[in-house]
Parts: sequence; structure tokens; C-alpha cells
Amino acid sequence: MSSPLLFIIACLIWGSTFWAITLQLGDVAPAVSVVYRFGLASATLFAWCALRGDTLRLPWRAQKWMLLQGLASFALSYVCTYSSEQYLVSALVSVLFALMVFWTPLLNRIAFGTPITWSTCCAAFVAICGIVLLFYQSIGAALHDILGGGNGHFLLGFILALVATISSTAGNALVMKVREHSGNVMLTMAWTMLWGTLMVAVWAIATGQSWQLPTRPSYWMGLVYLAIFGSVIAFSAYFTLIARIGTQKTVYIGVVTPVISVLLSVQFEHYRPAPIEWVGMLLCLSSVAWALTSGARKTSTIASLSTTPSTKAT
Repeated sequence: MSSPLLFIIACLIWGSTFWAITLQLGDVAPAVSVVYRFGLASATLFAWCALRGDTLRLPWRAQKWMLLQGLASFALSYVCTYSSEQYLVSALVSVLFALMVFWTPLLNRIAFGTPITWSTCCAAFVAICGIVLLFYQSIGAALHDILGGGNGHFLLGFILALVATISSTAGNALVMKVREHSGNVMLTMAWTMLWGTLMVAVWAIATGQSWQLPTRPSYWMGLVYLAIFGSVIAFSAYFTLIARIGTQKTVYIGVVTPVISVLLSVQFEHYRPAPIEWVGMLLCLSSVAWALTSGARKTSTIASLSTTPSTKAT
């Protein structure tokens, strides 16, 4: 499957998952819902790999990296995401994930010494400007409430969502370490989700959280959608893109998904964006197009130079 198509699939699915998460709130603790979601997703991936005839065992030198990725990508990140949506609207949480366009090149610089290009900085700046415009009024109203003696739930939700973005960024960086030991994306995802599920389950048991099964059909519909589409399909596309085009380009999925999330809020939650918010969405999309096309031009230039016959005299 082509990289542009994988990019579109991940954007469309994840743009809707932030709203779908709200269907799982209220009946059970967020951590328990995370266990249900990634437990089902992991079982589905293992079953798929078994049907393909893959060997399900992987050596410990690979497992230790998958354990770390599971902690970052599927345990800490999603417990914080689910918890934050108890206090913030889903569209705002999705917008905060666009901060990964900052965290990713910064982490790559710290961990791997990867230079931060000028085009990446400019595109990220435009994206963040769009995000500020997109939720300027909502954030301003929430901060005004806190300063006026409000309950501070918005600030807690904001911090939780911020931690989730940083944790997801660390998980993305670990993808490349996992791929050094195994190129089977589906199998490594299965193990990574399993490790994340087990860690969240242990934490939920240790903290005495309830494990009752919800009765609302909407909860189970949301669970199946999040596990199969939001976890198995979207993460397969996402991790494949990381291996193909790198984290600094793939992370721009996190800029498109907030726009989709807002559009879904317009349709299902009667959200009516102001003109300044529509401008913000346009800036977000423009920054993604800028980042991706600049990378494509650079790749084409390198390819053309490598295939052009040398004119140097011999």
C-alpha cells in the first residue's frame, strides 16, 4: 500500500477515535477501558499472525524494546489520554497531540543527534499557529474560569494530555529500535500492545479499580471500533509510515487528525467554529502539505542526482 494512502487511512481513523473514546467514559475507569481495548487489539493481531503462519516468539533482545514501547505508546500515553478526556473535550485533546511536531524532532535531536531542519521548524511553527487559532477561544475561556476560582479540572486534563503526547513521541522513537530486531510490523505490534495491556492491568489492580462490564451498546461499539480500526489498522499504517518516511514526517498525522476531530464535533456535537477557528484549520492543513511536499522534493532531487551521469573528466 502506498505511503500517501497509509497517511490518509491513519488520519481518517484517528480523527474519529478521540470522539469514540468518549463512548467509553463513565462506565468503568479509564485504565480498565485501555486494558479492554488493547487486550482485544493484541489478541486480534496475534490471531492474524498465527493464521499467516508466523512464529509468534521473539527473542528477549527484541522484547525489551517492545516492553519499553508498550509502556510509552500503549500504557502511559493512553491512560493519560482517556483520563484527560474526562475533563477536556475530545477535539481539544486531539489538538494537543499536534505538539508532537515539536517533541519528535527535539527527541530525535537529543537521542540520535538528528539535525532539525529549517523547513521542519517553519512547518511546525505554522501548524502550532493554526492550533492556537483553532482553539484560542476555548482555551481562553477555560483559563479564565481557573483564574476565577474554578475547579481546575481543565488544567489537570491539559497536563494529562500533554504527558500523553510526550509519551507517544518517546514510543515513536522506540519503533525504529524494535524494527532493528524484527520487520514483522503486525507481530511486534501484538507484543507491544500486550506488554502495554499487562502493565496497565497490573496498575489498575494495584489501585483497586473496578472491573465491571458495561451494559451500554454504545460502549461495546466504541470498544470494537477503537480496538480494530483505531488500534490494529491505524497503528499498522502509522508504524509502517515511520519505517518508510521517518518520525518527523509521520508525526504530521497528528496535525490533520484534530481538524477531522473538530469536523466530527460540528456534525455530532453541534460545535460551531468561529471564523478564526476555520483559519486555524486551514493553517494546520497547509503546514502538513508544506512538510510533506518539501520532503518529496528533497527525495526527488537526491534520486535525480544519483541517476544523472557524471560529467567529471576521467
